[in-house]
Parts: sequence; structure tokens; C-alpha cells
Amino acid sequence: MIAALLLGRKGSRGFPGKNTVSILGRPLAWYPMQTALAVSEIDRVYLSTDDPKLMQIADDLGIEIIKRPEYLANDEALGEHAYVHGYEEIKRLNPNHPIEVMVLLFCNAATVSVLAIRQGIAMLKSQSSLDSAVTVSRYNMWSPLRARRKDSKGCLQPFVPFEVFGDPKTLNCDRDSQGDVWYADMGCSIVRPHCLENLEEGLLPQKWMGQKIAPIYQEAGCDIDYEWQVPVVEWWVQKYWDVEYKK
Repeated sequence: MIAALLLGRKGSRGFPGKNTVSILGRPLAWYPMQTALAVSEIDRVYLSTDDPKLMQIADDLGIEIIKRPEYLANDEALGEHAYVHGYEEIKRLNPNHPIEVMVLLFCNAATVSVLAIRQGIAMLKSQSSLDSAVTVSRYNMWSPLRARRKDSKGCLQPFVPFEVFGDPKTLNCDRDSQGDVWYADMGCSIVRPHCLENLEEGLLPQKWMGQKIAPIYQEAGCDIDYEWQVPVVEWWVQKYWDVEYKK
């Protein structure tokens, strides 16, 4: 069985109500839900949440709901632990259907296509050595070389020591000077069950991806955590979203 699991909680420190903010007239979470439902390879779609608004959206679409415990829905909770909880619930609900692949999604990430999910599933089916396949987007302007942090005196210092990138005397401010910078954009993570069963063996910061991670390339993917990202996602949906649905 291939199951999709979406995560979304009621609270948000950076952008309250982000999961249901309007994107071209639809709640944000509606988009990844519709995408998961449109992938023929996916057998079951689940939502883990504590948010009644998300529950209603999911219920209207026929998505099965897993109630997210309070300890996994507060500001200190990590999504990786909510994914593990949801995975265990899906196993419990389907004792006679072994899970082959999990498609992990976030309710605040509309930048995921049917094509991307199908590509990820195909990668895992054809390459047994892979732990996962995840969507990535190129953001060279956010190279670690350009990142800064404040020191104790309030002045900016390199976030990562320049020596990590080579001889500091040869470095420059060109955004492409370090090659392409690929970010896991949270569009989707296609993972094998053992990644969730052995979470602590995965690579930081998204341990649910395991260690051998294949990229699914796309453009300008992002999960919404701030209001300024809304028009970026609306642009993406208009250009790349590939779901046909009944209006």
C-alpha cells in the first residue's frame, strides 16, 4: 500500500492561520490535499491535525482524519514526531495492507505537483538503495556563504566559517560562485517506512528523509510560514499546479 499523510496544526508562531489562508480563493491546505487525491498510485490519503477547519476541508474531500495529540500540536512539537505518530496510526488502521511507501506532505505547502509525486514513487520503486525522494528548489541567492548571524556585540558574522567553502581569499559575493544551492522545499517527501521506524538514523534537519535522498527538481517550491510568501505560491499554482478536479 502507498499512503499519503498530510500534517497541519491549528497554531503557528510565524503566521497564525497559515494553513487556511486564501490562495486564489481556496484554503492553502486544499491544494496539497487535492494533489494527493489526484495521484493514482496513492491508495489512501490521511490528514493528521488538531484543527477543526482542516478537518472540515479534509472531510469534504473524503480524506481520512487522524486526530493529532495535543503534545504533538504545540509550538515545541516537531513535525517528524507527528509524521511517526501518523504512520503508526495508518499501520494500525490497515493491519492487512503492508505499507510500501509513504508520501509525506504539509498543509502549508501547495507547491507540489502530481508529476513530482509520481516521479518520487517511481524513483523508490526502481532504485532499492534509496531511502527517499524529495522535492528541491534552487535558491542560489540563499547560499550558506551569504548567511550571517549576530555576535554578542550585535555585529554580523559569517553563519558558517568561510573556510568550509575553501580558501577565503578565493571567495566572492557572486551568488552562483559556490554552484547550485538546492533546498528541500517541503513540497513532498516520498519515503520508505524504515525512515519513520528508525527516525534517529536520518540526516538532519529533516530526519524522516533517511540518509540516501534523491532530489525531485522543481522551481520556486516553498512552504508558507510568512504572509509575504502568499503571492509567490499563487504565482507557482498558476504556473505549475497540474491537478484536474471537479469544481
